[in-house]
Amino acid sequence: MTSIQTIPLNNLAYTLIPVLLVLIIFYKWQMNTAQAMLAICRMLLQLLVVGYFLNAIFASESAYITLLILTLMLFFASWIALGTVRQQRGIWLRNSMISLAISSTITLSIIATAVLELSPWYQPRYIIPLGGMILANSMTSISLAAERFQAEYKNNKSYIEARNIAFNAAMIPTINTLLAVGLVALPGMMTGQILSGISPFIAARYQIMVMCMLFASSGISAACFLVLIKSRQND
Repeated sequence: MTSIQTIPLNNLAYTLIPVLLVLIIFYKWQMNTAQAMLAICRMLLQLLVVGYFLNAIFASESAYITLLILTLMLFFASWIALGTVRQQRGIWLRNSMISLAISSTITLSIIATAVLELSPWYQPRYIIPLGGMILANSMTSISLAAERFQAEYKNNKSYIEARNIAFNAAMIPTINTLLAVGLVALPGMMTGQILSGISPFIAARYQIMVMCMLFASSGISAACFLVLIKSRQND
């Protein structure tokens, strides 16, 4: 079994060639080239910093540090999720945090203790990447649910009608991903494992775990959020 090779930095630079082509298109079509360049620069900086940062965290093997990182991730995910409803952000932030906490705790604890059987359970090499997947997916789910609920509620829909429409809208991206996985594209985790030399059959098992984890966390977080904001609506 072969392992994936380390990419030299000079080789990695070649990936910027097609990126440059897209930036040229932005420039020629008089679009926001500066924003695209800023996004690319931030991506490069953030990933390099995170790489060094995670390396130190993985070496620590501390439950407290792992929980601290997850808590910070949860807060930022809750804040970003409500970017679609900025006027309600201050009011709904607590509901968003509670929803993400419930969904991530349920799914991550089952994955860590029952599926992967981690010992100790807080191994940052597993918990932080998986927690990040859960929070990122759940964040999108809450973002879609909040935006759609507000739109439907303003259109004089009842709470139940707005809730159901919002929940359905929040789950569309995840359901579409489930339908497309393996047919349209191989997901990132499975692709990474195959490139590293792991058997596709083993990689498929991990991807099944991830897809079930993301579907569950999306549904739980969106449902919890829509239930929690009911008390602030005037039925």
